[in-house]
Amino acid sequence: MMAGPLSFDPHHSQRILTEDALATLRLIRSRKVGPATFHRLLAEHGSAQAALAALPEMARAAGIADYAPCPISVAEAEMAAGQRAGARLLTWDDPAYPARLREIAEAPPVLWVRGDISVLERLPVAVIGARNASSLGLRMARGMASGLSQTGAVVIAGLARGIDTIAHEAALANGTIAVMAGGIDMIYPSENAALAESICETGLLITEQPPGTEPVARHFPARNRIISGLSRAVVVIEAAMRSGSLITARCALDQGREVMAVPGHPMDARASGCNALIRDGAILVRNSADVLNALQSNGAPEGIQAELALPPPARPAPSPRAGSGLARALQPAAVARRLAELGHAAVHGMPTPQQRQPCQGGPANLEGRILSRLGPSPTEENILIRDLGVPAAVLAPAILALELSGRVQRLSGGRLALISD
Repeated sequence: MMAGPLSFDPHHSQRILTEDALATLRLIRSRKVGPATFHRLLAEHGSAQAALAALPEMARAAGIADYAPCPISVAEAEMAAGQRAGARLLTWDDPAYPARLREIAEAPPVLWVRGDISVLERLPVAVIGARNASSLGLRMARGMASGLSQTGAVVIAGLARGIDTIAHEAALANGTIAVMAGGIDMIYPSENAALAESICETGLLITEQPPGTEPVARHFPARNRIISGLSRAVVVIEAAMRSGSLITARCALDQGREVMAVPGHPMDARASGCNALIRDGAILVRNSADVLNALQSNGAPEGIQAELALPPPARPAPSPRAGSGLARALQPAAVARRLAELGHAAVHGMPTPQQRQPCQGGPANLEGRILSRLGPSPTEENILIRDLGVPAAVLAPAILALELSGRVQRLSGGRLALISD
């Protein structure tokens, strides 16, 4: 049976369409505003409405004369499209917003969800891996997801072909969470449309993208951070060295989640990423019992059915032990090198002490000095503060102006990079 729309009480849409919720939606949908900029603006101005009011003047100061925030009509049209799709909007300050996801850096300001949100209260474990998985990999994914689901955990994956699809199917009876790269009404791949409808009956579809949004390449890394952000642990099954699953593992490490991997044959390229993770310190797991035992030894109680009983992950996220292989392999420099090999980034050298000069001149000069120290690969903001010799409060407006003008983008972990022309 195909899943129907979410049932809304007669006043549900009115609760969503409060001024604060509408302002939140307008702010994140405004040009040049992503999750990092959204949270920065909120911290500086106190509310989404105040940030919206300040945006035009901030844009003019950055040299953008015709800047206008997202119109109310556009936000209202998105709300109508979401409701037609049977979905519900959760803003980041909504009590129903996933608490674990709210803790991460650059948490999505809004989520569209469809299905049973009560599954968010259970122990969340992501099961991800190769799209072109082997038959053994698919068997492993089915057994892993089924075993986790039967113990009361909720399995999270990305609705992709291969491992993700099998994980969702194996956990379907008890509820599973699918994190999507496109709009809540844009199922990708299309052959999983029936599976997505079934998920809505017992589990949940989640996305940060507006309804009607086709998934494109840049959406998938953002989707991956949500998969790991929702999870207590991320289990990787069959991942090549050049795979999005390894980027999800990096996100998980940054967010303080457990990283686990299933070993594979050394001659199988589809297992090379998992084997590398294990070599570098990830937890080796062979079945769902291994996953639960690892979580239990790291603080999870015997009664895993109630995720609310689990201790929250520490903030800031704990780092791997000093000098460990996982710390070396998944540190930003190593990831930047790997991404460079994939054509996503170039290694960007640190400025030398001779290049560091005290801040001189006005805002325009400071912006120029910021640009001179950034490249296409990420640089940490605290490094800029140190090299430029300016307080964070002085640097922040200049960085925001560069973001609004489209010259700089803010990435996860307090990092900045130039936007290529």
